[in-house]
Amino acid sequence: MAGVAALGFLITLEIAARRYGLPGPITNQAQELIAAPTSGPLLYACMALMTVVLTWRQRFIAAGAAIGIDVAFWLVRSAVDANVTEGHPYGSGALWVILGYGVIAVTRRTGRERVLLLKGVGLGLLLVAGRKTGDTWLLITSKTRPMVLDQYVATADHALGNPSWLAGRIVAATGTIGDHVLGFIYAQLAVAAVVVALYQLRNVAVERRFPGHHLVRTFLVIGLLGPAIYMIYPVVGPVFAYGNGAFGTGGEYWAAADLWPDVPLPINTPHVMPYDEITPRNCMPSLHTAWATAIFIHSRNGPRLLRFAGTLWLIATLGATLGFGYHYGVDLVAGVVFALTIEAGLRLLDRGWDWPGIRLVTYGATVFAGLLVSYRYLPMEMAQYPWVSGPLLLLAMASVIYGYARTAELSDPKAVPVQRPQPQLELV
Repeated sequence: MAGVAALGFLITLEIAARRYGLPGPITNQAQELIAAPTSGPLLYACMALMTVVLTWRQRFIAAGAAIGIDVAFWLVRSAVDANVTEGHPYGSGALWVILGYGVIAVTRRTGRERVLLLKGVGLGLLLVAGRKTGDTWLLITSKTRPMVLDQYVATADHALGNPSWLAGRIVAATGTIGDHVLGFIYAQLAVAAVVVALYQLRNVAVERRFPGHHLVRTFLVIGLLGPAIYMIYPVVGPVFAYGNGAFGTGGEYWAAADLWPDVPLPINTPHVMPYDEITPRNCMPSLHTAWATAIFIHSRNGPRLLRFAGTLWLIATLGATLGFGYHYGVDLVAGVVFALTIEAGLRLLDRGWDWPGIRLVTYGATVFAGLLVSYRYLPMEMAQYPWVSGPLLLLAMASVIYGYARTAELSDPKAVPVQRPQPQLELV
């Protein structure tokens, strides 16, 4: 049923994209079987995710086959002088291997082994399809939402001191090193998620079953629901709404002013403003923040290195979203609340319905809706009284964090220590 629903959703997006003269997610993914993929590392990460159901011998065979196919593609492109100008010159091999194991599952497996292998293939394809679906959603937001709410969000962001302006100057001061490091972390967020998911699913091949809840589920649901909020609350971000051509955005003609990141944003009455039909309206909430929060949560039960990586990825992602001017500070607050609410809901579905979980999901959804309403209808009050509105925003986010931590602590199974038998005196 989940597979049929996902296919139906992809077909719907494909039709919607075609109405605007754009290729949909199915077309884009099919092209990567031959053309250079947009993200080669992501395709190999998805293949690694699929191999959690395979034995080590089968994993090495899958990796060798994928590399061999990519080498063959590279030789053909070199022979016909078809240089790769966009994307990566590798990754198609991984996609072919994933599809190949899908065929093997249908034709060579039966019973539980077929179901398990199909689940592995579906897991890898869902993450790939999720990326393409997100790209199509972003194109649709730019075509269907000509007016944006950036002035409202930027005004409300005075409550937090407009952190994107400060972060933008810090990133600019670090030069190319900071730009490249943060850019890599920002772009490879899905690969980081796969690394955490691989740790969570490391026992699938032995136990022959998937755990009830893992990071990939949260990652996909965030990506599915987030663009719906984009349609309701279209925002392009400070580098577009208040930047200039020096940052290569191409939207300086549509910008409200040339302010970011050097000139402090004045407090003026906000208005809805038009923007071009190219730039995605993908700021509210910050899904990169939501995904990085999910990675941080799911890495808590891993070894020290994984916990450190999850923390680093969260901090660096927050710095990149603000420092590159892609988001306002209030976007990040909404993103954290959004992620925790979804995570709480998925945990609730996994372990069964209980009142603490229901209360947390209801409270998180209420806080998230309250944030969006306040950004839209109370931005001037938030900007004029930052010493009141700022702490209230952070307190609202902290309350959801505290509620999630308490609920997770109560619901997580506790390890019961094994009691050693006490030595008994014996008669000699």
